[in-house]
Amino acid sequence: MPHRSTPVTAPPRTRNDDDVTLSHGLRRRHLSMIALGGVIGAGLFVGSGSAIAAAGPSVVVAYAVSGLLVMLVMRMLGEMSAAYPSSGSFSAHAERAIGPWAGFTAGWSFWVLLCTAVGLEGIGAAKIVTGWLPGTPEWAWVALFMVVFCVTNLAAVRSFGEFEFWFAALKVGAIVLFLVLGVLAVAGALPGTHSPGASNLTDFLPHGGEGLVVGLLASVFAYGGLETVTIAAAESEDPVRGVASAVRTAMWRIGLFYVGSMAVVVTLVPWDAKEVVAKGPYVAALDHLGIPGAGQVMNVVVLVALLSAMNANVYGSSRIAHSLVRRGQGPRALARVSSGVPRVAVLTSCVFGFVCVVLSYWRPDDVFPWLLNMIGGVILVVWVFIAVSQLLLRRRLARTAPEKLVVRMWAFPYLTWLALAGMAAVFVLMAREPGTRVQLYYTGGMTAVLAAVGALRQRRRAER
Repeated sequence: MPHRSTPVTAPPRTRNDDDVTLSHGLRRRHLSMIALGGVIGAGLFVGSGSAIAAAGPSVVVAYAVSGLLVMLVMRMLGEMSAAYPSSGSFSAHAERAIGPWAGFTAGWSFWVLLCTAVGLEGIGAAKIVTGWLPGTPEWAWVALFMVVFCVTNLAAVRSFGEFEFWFAALKVGAIVLFLVLGVLAVAGALPGTHSPGASNLTDFLPHGGEGLVVGLLASVFAYGGLETVTIAAAESEDPVRGVASAVRTAMWRIGLFYVGSMAVVVTLVPWDAKEVVAKGPYVAALDHLGIPGAGQVMNVVVLVALLSAMNANVYGSSRIAHSLVRRGQGPRALARVSSGVPRVAVLTSCVFGFVCVVLSYWRPDDVFPWLLNMIGGVILVVWVFIAVSQLLLRRRLARTAPEKLVVRMWAFPYLTWLALAGMAAVFVLMAREPGTRVQLYYTGGMTAVLAAVGALRQRRRAER
Protein backbone atom coordinates (compact mmCIF):
# COMPACT_ATOMS: atom_id res chain seq x y z
CA MET A 1 0.00 0.00 0.00
CA PRO A 2 1.55 3.32 -1.05
CA HIS A 3 2.46 5.80 1.63
CA ARG A 4 0.60 9.08 1.55
CA SER A 5 2.89 12.06 1.02
CA THR A 6 2.93 14.70 3.73
CA PRO A 7 4.30 18.22 3.51
CA VAL A 8 7.75 18.53 4.99
CA THR A 9 9.02 21.66 6.67
CA ALA A 10 12.03 22.94 4.77
CA PRO A 11 15.17 24.06 6.55
CA PRO A 12 15.59 27.79 7.19
CA ARG A 13 16.50 29.77 4.09
CA THR A 14 16.25 33.28 2.76
CA ARG A 15 14.28 32.48 -0.39
CA ASN A 16 12.20 29.57 -1.62
CA ASP A 17 13.62 27.02 -4.06
CA ASP A 18 11.08 28.00 -6.71
CA ASP A 19 12.46 31.55 -6.77
CA VAL A 20 16.19 30.87 -7.16
CA THR A 21 16.19 31.54 -10.91
CA LEU A 22 14.18 34.76 -10.72
CA SER A 23 15.85 38.15 -10.51
CA HIS A 24 15.40 40.30 -7.42
CA GLY A 25 15.25 43.72 -9.05
CA LEU A 26 12.33 45.25 -7.15
CA ARG A 27 13.54 47.96 -4.82
CA ARG A 28 11.93 48.97 -1.55
CA ARG A 29 10.29 52.04 -3.13
CA HIS A 30 8.69 49.78 -5.76
CA LEU A 31 7.32 47.39 -3.15
CA SER A 32 6.12 50.21 -0.88
CA MET A 33 4.17 51.85 -3.69
CA ILE A 34 2.83 48.52 -4.98
CA ALA A 35 1.54 47.86 -1.45
CA LEU A 36 0.05 51.34 -1.20
CA GLY A 37 -1.46 51.52 -4.68
CA GLY A 38 -2.43 47.86 -4.84
CA VAL A 39 -5.24 48.58 -2.41
CA ILE A 40 -6.72 51.06 -4.89
CA GLY A 41 -7.91 48.61 -7.52
CA ALA A 42 -10.24 48.84 -10.48
CA GLY A 43 -12.96 47.25 -8.33
CA LEU A 44 -13.02 50.32 -6.07
CA PHE A 45 -13.52 52.77 -8.93
CA VAL A 46 -15.67 50.64 -11.23
CA GLY A 47 -17.56 48.13 -9.08
CA SER A 48 -18.48 50.24 -6.05
CA GLY A 49 -21.33 52.00 -7.88
CA SER A 50 -23.46 48.83 -7.94
CA ALA A 51 -22.71 48.26 -4.25
CA ILE A 52 -23.97 51.77 -3.40
CA ALA A 53 -27.10 51.29 -5.53
CA ALA A 54 -27.90 48.08 -3.63
CA ALA A 55 -26.95 49.02 -0.08
CA GLY A 56 -27.38 52.80 -0.03
CA PRO A 57 -25.43 54.59 2.74
CA SER A 58 -25.03 51.24 4.54
CA VAL A 59 -22.40 50.43 1.92
CA VAL A 60 -19.96 51.98 4.40
CA VAL A 61 -20.79 49.17 6.84
CA ALA A 62 -20.46 46.61 4.04
CA TYR A 63 -16.98 47.83 3.10
CA ALA A 64 -15.94 48.04 6.76
CA VAL A 65 -17.04 44.46 7.50
CA SER A 66 -15.46 42.98 4.37
CA GLY A 67 -12.39 45.17 4.99
CA LEU A 68 -11.94 43.60 8.43
CA LEU A 69 -12.06 40.15 6.83
CA VAL A 70 -9.47 41.19 4.25
CA MET A 71 -7.20 42.60 6.97
CA LEU A 72 -7.25 39.24 8.74
CA VAL A 73 -6.48 37.41 5.48
CA MET A 74 -3.60 39.76 4.69
CA ARG A 75 -2.21 39.35 8.20
CA MET A 76 -2.28 35.56 7.85
CA LEU A 77 -0.72 35.71 4.40
CA GLY A 78 1.89 38.17 5.63
CA GLU A 79 2.88 35.86 8.48
CA MET A 80 3.52 32.98 6.08
CA SER A 81 5.13 35.11 3.34
CA ALA A 82 7.56 36.73 5.77
CA ALA A 83 8.55 33.27 7.04
CA TYR A 84 8.72 31.71 3.56
CA PRO A 85 9.07 34.39 0.84
CA SER A 86 7.94 32.86 -2.46
CA SER A 87 6.58 34.05 -5.78
CA GLY A 88 4.08 31.21 -5.34
CA SER A 89 2.72 33.01 -2.25
CA PHE A 90 -0.39 31.27 -0.86
CA SER A 91 -0.05 28.39 -3.37
CA ALA A 92 3.40 27.52 -2.03
CA HIS A 93 2.17 27.93 1.55
CA ALA A 94 -0.81 25.64 0.92
CA GLU A 95 1.48 22.99 -0.53
CA ARG A 96 3.82 23.26 2.43
CA ALA A 97 1.02 23.16 5.02
CA ILE A 98 -1.67 20.92 3.53
CA GLY A 99 -0.08 19.02 0.64
CA PRO A 100 0.74 19.29 -3.09
CA TRP A 101 -2.93 18.93 -4.12
CA ALA A 102 -3.81 22.08 -2.17
CA GLY A 103 -1.00 24.11 -3.75
CA PHE A 104 -2.07 22.86 -7.17
CA THR A 105 -5.73 23.79 -6.60
CA ALA A 106 -5.11 27.23 -5.08
CA GLY A 107 -2.43 28.13 -7.61
CA TRP A 108 -4.11 27.16 -10.88
CA SER A 109 -7.54 28.50 -9.88
CA PHE A 110 -5.92 31.85 -9.06
CA TRP A 111 -4.00 31.75 -12.35
CA VAL A 112 -7.28 31.36 -14.27
CA LEU A 113 -8.76 34.24 -12.24
CA LEU A 114 -5.84 36.58 -12.96
CA CYS A 115 -5.64 35.77 -16.67
CA THR A 116 -9.38 36.28 -17.12
CA ALA A 117 -9.17 39.52 -15.17
CA VAL A 118 -6.46 40.76 -17.54
CA GLY A 119 -8.90 40.43 -20.41
CA LEU A 120 -11.78 42.06 -18.51
CA GLU A 121 -9.64 45.01 -17.47
CA GLY A 122 -8.41 45.42 -21.04
CA ILE A 123 -12.02 45.58 -22.24
CA GLY A 124 -12.89 48.14 -19.54
CA ALA A 125 -9.90 50.32 -20.42
CA ALA A 126 -10.73 50.12 -24.13
CA LYS A 127 -14.30 51.30 -23.47
CA ILE A 128 -12.97 54.43 -21.76
CA VAL A 129 -10.59 55.22 -24.63
CA THR A 130 -13.23 54.63 -27.33
CA GLY A 131 -15.47 57.02 -25.39
CA TRP A 132 -12.83 59.71 -25.95
CA LEU A 133 -12.06 58.56 -29.50
CA PRO A 134 -15.37 57.35 -30.97
CA GLY A 135 -15.11 55.28 -34.10
CA THR A 136 -11.89 53.55 -33.10
CA PRO A 137 -12.23 49.76 -32.74
CA GLU A 138 -12.40 48.57 -29.15
CA TRP A 139 -10.56 45.32 -29.90
CA ALA A 140 -7.56 47.26 -31.27
CA TRP A 141 -7.11 49.13 -27.99
CA VAL A 142 -7.36 45.89 -26.03
CA ALA A 143 -4.71 44.34 -28.30
CA LEU A 144 -2.46 47.39 -27.84
CA PHE A 145 -2.73 47.25 -24.04
CA MET A 146 -2.06 43.52 -24.05
CA VAL A 147 1.07 43.96 -26.18
CA VAL A 148 2.38 46.82 -24.03
CA PHE A 149 2.07 44.93 -20.77
CA CYS A 150 3.27 41.69 -22.27
CA VAL A 151 6.45 43.46 -23.45
CA THR A 152 6.78 45.21 -20.09
CA ASN A 153 6.65 41.93 -18.21
CA LEU A 154 8.98 40.19 -20.66
CA ALA A 155 11.64 42.73 -19.75
CA ALA A 156 13.39 42.84 -16.38
CA VAL A 157 11.17 42.78 -13.30
CA ARG A 158 12.27 46.36 -12.62
CA SER A 159 10.22 47.44 -15.66
CA PHE A 160 7.10 46.04 -14.01
CA GLY A 161 8.13 47.77 -10.78
CA GLU A 162 8.58 51.15 -12.47
CA PHE A 163 5.21 50.94 -14.25
CA GLU A 164 3.46 50.02 -11.02
CA PHE A 165 5.35 52.69 -9.05
CA TRP A 166 4.03 55.50 -11.25
CA PHE A 167 0.60 53.96 -11.72
CA ALA A 168 0.27 53.62 -7.95
CA ALA A 169 1.57 57.15 -7.33
CA LEU A 170 -1.11 58.58 -9.63
CA LYS A 171 -3.88 56.49 -8.03
CA VAL A 172 -2.82 57.38 -4.50
CA GLY A 173 -2.51 61.08 -5.37
CA ALA A 174 -5.96 61.08 -7.00
CA ILE A 175 -7.75 59.29 -4.17
CA VAL A 176 -6.08 61.47 -1.50
CA LEU A 177 -7.09 64.62 -3.41
CA PHE A 178 -10.63 63.24 -3.74
CA LEU A 179 -10.79 62.60 0.01
CA VAL A 180 -9.48 66.09 0.84
CA LEU A 181 -11.99 67.79 -1.50
CA GLY A 182 -14.80 65.55 -0.25
CA VAL A 183 -14.13 66.20 3.43
CA LEU A 184 -13.92 69.95 2.79
CA ALA A 185 -17.24 69.82 0.90
CA VAL A 186 -18.94 67.80 3.66
CA ALA A 187 -17.65 70.32 6.21
CA GLY A 188 -18.90 73.23 4.10
CA ALA A 189 -15.37 74.59 3.76
CA LEU A 190 -15.01 74.15 -0.02
CA PRO A 191 -15.68 77.46 -1.83
CA GLY A 192 -18.73 77.43 -4.09
CA THR A 193 -20.29 74.33 -2.54
CA HIS A 194 -23.00 73.77 0.04
CA SER A 195 -22.60 71.08 2.68
CA PRO A 196 -25.33 68.42 2.41
CA GLY A 197 -24.93 67.59 6.09
CA ALA A 198 -26.55 64.24 6.85
CA SER A 199 -29.45 64.69 4.43
CA ASN A 200 -28.22 61.89 2.12
CA LEU A 201 -27.75 59.46 5.02
CA THR A 202 -31.28 59.41 6.41
CA ASP A 203 -32.40 56.36 4.39
CA PHE A 204 -29.52 54.25 5.68
CA LEU A 205 -30.90 50.82 4.64
CA PRO A 206 -33.09 51.61 1.62
CA HIS A 207 -33.40 47.96 0.53
CA GLY A 208 -33.22 46.42 3.99
CA GLY A 209 -30.96 43.55 4.88
CA GLU A 210 -31.04 42.10 1.36
CA GLY A 211 -29.52 45.29 -0.05
CA LEU A 212 -26.79 45.21 2.58
CA VAL A 213 -26.02 41.59 1.65
CA VAL A 214 -25.66 42.49 -2.04
CA GLY A 215 -23.42 45.42 -1.11
CA LEU A 216 -21.36 43.19 1.17
CA LEU A 217 -20.78 40.63 -1.59
CA ALA A 218 -19.81 43.37 -4.06
CA SER A 219 -17.38 44.88 -1.55
CA VAL A 220 -15.73 41.52 -0.80
CA PHE A 221 -14.75 41.03 -4.43
CA ALA A 222 -13.62 44.66 -4.81
CA TYR A 223 -10.69 43.84 -2.49
CA GLY A 224 -9.27 41.20 -4.84
CA GLY A 225 -5.68 41.82 -5.92
CA LEU A 226 -4.13 42.66 -2.55
CA GLU A 227 -2.23 39.36 -2.72
CA THR A 228 0.09 40.71 -5.46
CA VAL A 229 2.37 42.42 -2.96
CA THR A 230 3.30 39.08 -1.36
CA ILE A 231 4.08 37.66 -4.81
CA ALA A 232 6.19 40.68 -5.74
CA ALA A 233 8.02 40.67 -2.40
CA ALA A 234 9.83 37.46 -3.37
CA GLU A 235 11.62 39.40 -6.14
CA SER A 236 12.56 42.36 -3.95
CA GLU A 237 15.89 43.16 -2.33
CA ASP A 238 14.60 42.38 1.17
CA PRO A 239 11.46 40.21 0.89
CA VAL A 240 10.94 39.65 4.61
CA ARG A 241 11.03 43.33 5.53
CA GLY A 242 8.98 44.24 2.46
CA VAL A 243 6.17 41.85 3.34
CA ALA A 244 6.21 42.88 6.99
CA SER A 245 5.92 46.57 6.11
CA ALA A 246 3.14 46.03 3.56
CA VAL A 247 1.04 43.90 5.89
CA ARG A 248 1.44 46.14 8.93
CA THR A 249 0.14 49.16 7.03
CA ALA A 250 -2.76 47.31 5.36
CA MET A 251 -5.27 48.30 8.05
CA TRP A 252 -5.04 52.07 7.66
CA ARG A 253 -4.82 51.81 3.86
CA ILE A 254 -8.04 49.78 3.62
CA GLY A 255 -9.77 52.00 6.18
CA LEU A 256 -8.76 55.25 4.48
CA PHE A 257 -9.06 54.41 0.80
CA TYR A 258 -12.09 52.11 0.79
CA VAL A 259 -14.23 52.88 3.83
CA GLY A 260 -13.26 56.56 3.91
CA SER A 261 -13.99 57.22 0.25
CA MET A 262 -17.33 55.34 0.40
CA ALA A 263 -18.35 57.51 3.37
CA VAL A 264 -17.49 60.67 1.43
CA VAL A 265 -19.39 59.54 -1.69
CA VAL A 266 -22.66 58.58 0.05
CA THR A 267 -22.58 61.77 2.12
CA LEU A 268 -22.12 64.02 -0.93
CA VAL A 269 -24.34 62.27 -3.50
CA PRO A 270 -27.82 60.69 -3.04
CA TRP A 271 -27.34 56.93 -3.14
CA ASP A 272 -30.08 56.51 -5.76
CA ALA A 273 -28.66 59.07 -8.21
CA LYS A 274 -28.47 57.39 -11.64
CA GLU A 275 -25.00 58.76 -12.34
CA VAL A 276 -23.55 56.80 -9.39
CA VAL A 277 -23.84 53.64 -11.48
CA ALA A 278 -23.71 55.21 -14.96
CA LYS A 279 -20.59 57.33 -14.40
CA GLY A 280 -19.14 55.69 -11.31
CA PRO A 281 -19.37 57.05 -7.73
CA TYR A 282 -16.18 59.11 -7.85
CA VAL A 283 -17.00 60.87 -11.11
CA ALA A 284 -20.56 61.45 -9.86
CA ALA A 285 -19.30 62.97 -6.60
CA LEU A 286 -16.86 65.33 -8.35
CA ASP A 287 -19.48 66.37 -10.91
CA HIS A 288 -21.85 67.03 -8.00
CA LEU A 289 -19.28 69.41 -6.53
CA GLY A 290 -19.18 71.29 -9.83
CA ILE A 291 -15.40 71.14 -10.16
CA PRO A 292 -14.67 71.88 -13.87
CA GLY A 293 -13.24 68.89 -15.72
CA ALA A 294 -12.97 66.85 -12.52
CA GLY A 295 -15.12 64.06 -13.91
CA GLN A 296 -12.89 63.59 -16.94
CA VAL A 297 -9.80 63.69 -14.74
CA MET A 298 -11.28 60.89 -12.65
CA ASN A 299 -11.96 58.93 -15.84
CA VAL A 300 -8.22 59.16 -16.53
CA VAL A 301 -7.57 57.81 -13.02
CA VAL A 302 -10.01 54.93 -13.62
CA LEU A 303 -8.17 54.16 -16.87
CA VAL A 304 -4.86 54.15 -14.99
CA ALA A 305 -6.37 51.85 -12.34
CA LEU A 306 -7.49 49.41 -15.03
CA LEU A 307 -4.11 49.49 -16.79
CA SER A 308 -2.33 49.07 -13.45
CA ALA A 309 -4.51 46.03 -12.69
CA MET A 310 -3.69 44.57 -16.12
CA ASN A 311 0.03 45.02 -15.51
CA ALA A 312 -0.14 43.55 -12.00
CA ASN A 313 -2.25 40.58 -13.10
CA VAL A 314 0.06 39.69 -16.00
CA TYR A 315 2.93 39.78 -13.51
CA GLY A 316 1.09 37.84 -10.79
CA SER A 317 -0.23 35.15 -13.11
CA SER A 318 3.18 34.52 -14.67
CA ARG A 319 4.87 34.22 -11.24
CA ILE A 320 2.19 31.91 -9.87
CA ALA A 321 2.53 29.71 -12.97
CA HIS A 322 6.33 29.72 -12.73
CA SER A 323 6.24 28.76 -9.06
CA LEU A 324 3.77 25.94 -9.73
CA VAL A 325 5.81 24.35 -12.50
CA ARG A 326 9.06 24.74 -10.56
CA ARG A 327 7.37 22.65 -7.86
CA GLY A 328 6.36 20.02 -10.41
CA GLN A 329 2.75 21.17 -10.63
CA GLY A 330 2.49 21.95 -14.35
CA PRO A 331 4.11 21.89 -17.82
CA ARG A 332 7.88 22.16 -17.53
CA ALA A 333 8.07 24.58 -20.48
CA LEU A 334 6.53 27.30 -18.28
CA ALA A 335 9.49 27.06 -15.91
CA ARG A 336 11.98 28.44 -18.44
CA VAL A 337 13.61 31.63 -17.21
CA SER A 338 15.59 34.10 -19.31
CA SER A 339 17.47 37.02 -17.73
CA GLY A 340 15.63 36.40 -14.46
CA VAL A 341 12.16 36.54 -16.10
CA PRO A 342 9.82 33.55 -16.67
CA ARG A 343 9.09 34.65 -20.22
CA VAL A 344 7.22 31.55 -21.38
CA ALA A 345 4.89 31.93 -18.38
CA VAL A 346 4.39 35.62 -19.21
CA LEU A 347 3.51 34.82 -22.84
CA THR A 348 1.17 32.00 -21.83
CA SER A 349 -0.67 34.22 -19.35
CA CYS A 350 -1.02 36.99 -21.95
CA VAL A 351 -2.31 34.57 -24.60
CA PHE A 352 -4.90 33.16 -22.17
CA GLY A 353 -5.97 36.72 -21.31
CA PHE A 354 -6.36 37.64 -24.97
CA VAL A 355 -8.36 34.46 -25.64
CA CYS A 356 -10.78 35.67 -22.95
CA VAL A 357 -11.10 38.96 -24.84
CA VAL A 358 -11.78 37.12 -28.12
CA LEU A 359 -14.45 35.02 -26.37
CA SER A 360 -16.16 38.20 -25.12
CA TYR A 361 -16.70 39.22 -28.77
CA TRP A 362 -17.12 35.78 -30.34
CA ARG A 363 -19.26 33.97 -27.72
CA PRO A 364 -20.71 36.73 -25.49
CA ASP A 365 -23.88 34.78 -24.65
CA ASP A 366 -22.57 31.37 -23.63
CA VAL A 367 -18.84 30.69 -23.28
CA PHE A 368 -17.84 34.09 -21.89
CA PRO A 369 -20.51 34.20 -19.13
CA TRP A 370 -19.58 30.63 -18.24
CA LEU A 371 -15.95 31.76 -17.80
CA LEU A 372 -16.98 34.74 -15.69
CA ASN A 373 -19.13 32.59 -13.43
CA MET A 374 -16.30 30.09 -13.02
CA ILE A 375 -13.97 32.72 -11.53
CA GLY A 376 -16.69 34.46 -9.49
CA GLY A 377 -15.83 32.89 -6.13
CA VAL A 378 -12.15 32.00 -6.64
CA ILE A 379 -10.88 34.70 -4.33
CA LEU A 380 -12.88 33.19 -1.45
CA VAL A 381 -11.50 29.73 -2.20
CA VAL A 382 -7.99 31.19 -2.07
CA TRP A 383 -8.74 32.90 1.26
CA VAL A 384 -9.89 29.57 2.74
CA PHE A 385 -6.61 27.95 1.69
CA ILE A 386 -4.71 30.88 3.24
CA ALA A 387 -6.52 30.55 6.57
CA VAL A 388 -6.16 26.76 6.81
CA SER A 389 -2.50 26.95 5.79
CA GLN A 390 -1.80 29.58 8.44
CA LEU A 391 -3.48 27.49 11.14
CA LEU A 392 -1.17 24.57 10.33
CA LEU A 393 2.05 26.46 9.58
CA ARG A 394 1.87 28.75 12.61
CA ARG A 395 1.92 25.82 15.01
CA ARG A 396 4.72 24.20 13.04
CA LEU A 397 6.79 27.40 12.97
CA ALA A 398 6.28 28.08 16.67
CA ARG A 399 7.61 24.60 17.38
CA THR A 400 10.51 24.36 14.90
CA ALA A 401 11.52 27.88 13.79
CA PRO A 402 10.02 30.62 15.98
CA GLU A 403 12.62 33.11 14.73
CA LYS A 404 10.79 33.15 11.37
CA LEU A 405 7.65 34.61 12.91
CA VAL A 406 8.54 38.18 11.98
CA VAL A 407 4.86 38.97 11.37
CA ARG A 408 2.38 37.33 13.74
CA MET A 409 -1.34 36.82 13.28
CA TRP A 410 -3.29 38.67 15.94
CA ALA A 411 -4.92 36.61 18.72
CA PHE A 412 -3.99 33.30 17.11
CA PRO A 413 -5.84 30.99 16.61
CA TYR A 414 -9.11 32.74 17.53
CA LEU A 415 -9.07 35.40 14.79
CA THR A 416 -8.06 32.81 12.19
CA TRP A 417 -11.11 30.75 13.11
CA LEU A 418 -13.22 33.92 13.09
CA ALA A 419 -11.98 34.69 9.56
CA LEU A 420 -12.89 31.16 8.42
CA ALA A 421 -16.35 31.63 9.92
CA GLY A 422 -16.65 34.91 8.01
CA MET A 423 -15.70 33.20 4.75
CA ALA A 424 -18.27 30.47 5.40
CA ALA A 425 -20.88 33.19 5.98
CA VAL A 426 -20.02 34.81 2.64
CA PHE A 427 -20.41 31.44 0.89
CA VAL A 428 -23.85 31.07 2.50
CA LEU A 429 -24.83 34.58 1.40
CA MET A 430 -23.66 33.80 -2.14
CA ALA A 431 -25.86 30.69 -2.14
CA ARG A 432 -28.87 32.79 -1.07
CA GLU A 433 -28.53 35.40 -3.82
CA PRO A 434 -29.63 34.37 -7.35
CA GLY A 435 -26.98 36.59 -8.94
CA THR A 436 -24.09 34.94 -7.09
CA ARG A 437 -25.48 31.42 -6.62
CA VAL A 438 -24.51 30.39 -10.13
CA GLN A 439 -20.98 31.71 -9.54
CA LEU A 440 -20.75 29.54 -6.44
CA TYR A 441 -21.73 26.45 -8.44
CA TYR A 442 -19.31 27.11 -11.30
CA THR A 443 -16.41 28.05 -9.01
CA GLY A 444 -17.12 25.01 -6.86
CA GLY A 445 -17.05 22.81 -9.96
CA MET A 446 -13.70 24.19 -11.13
CA THR A 447 -12.23 23.88 -7.63
CA ALA A 448 -13.42 20.27 -7.32
CA VAL A 449 -11.92 19.33 -10.70
CA LEU A 450 -8.57 20.96 -9.85
CA ALA A 451 -8.53 19.33 -6.41
CA ALA A 452 -9.22 15.91 -7.97
CA VAL A 453 -6.44 16.38 -10.55
CA GLY A 454 -4.07 17.62 -7.85
CA ALA A 455 -4.86 14.67 -5.56
CA LEU A 456 -4.34 12.22 -8.43
CA ARG A 457 -0.99 13.80 -9.28
CA GLN A 458 0.02 13.70 -5.62
CA ARG A 459 -0.89 10.02 -5.34
CA ARG A 460 1.02 9.08 -8.49
CA ARG A 461 4.12 10.93 -7.27
CA ALA A 462 3.88 9.14 -3.92
CA GLU A 463 3.71 5.76 -5.68
CA ARG A 464 6.92 6.32 -7.64
